[in-house]
Amino acid sequence: QVQLVESGGGLVQPGGSLRLSCAASGFNLEHYAIGWFRQGPGKEREGVSCSRSFDSTTYYADSVKGRFTISRNKAENTVYLQMNNLKPEDTAVYYCATDCSPHLRAASMSFWGQGTQVTVSP
Repeated sequence: QVQLVESGGGLVQPGGSLRLSCAASGFNLEHYAIGWFRQGPGKEREGVSCSRSFDSTTYYADSVKGRFTISRNKAENTVYLQMNNLKPEDTAVYYCATDCSPHLRAASMSFWGQGTQVTVSP
């Protein structure tokens, strides 16, 4: 069964850190561009980061550059999003998806996980 499962979300204070995981089953993440997206309350979904497949080039939204890092673990078939210096405006449901673009867009045929909630609050 093809599946993406996110985990690692939670409640954290401003300035804190979280690491999100996106574990794949049923297919090899190594062959896909994998991205992280988020949707905050009352906001449209936005691209956060994308990791290209063939050379692992990474892309970030301006709002998270220098604070978030996307990485891959081939052995675990998992993509991570390390989030540091979190801000209240980072509060959102975070999703991972296949086939992201350097412009941080998902494709019409992207496969999505179910999402994990990140709440940044004092």
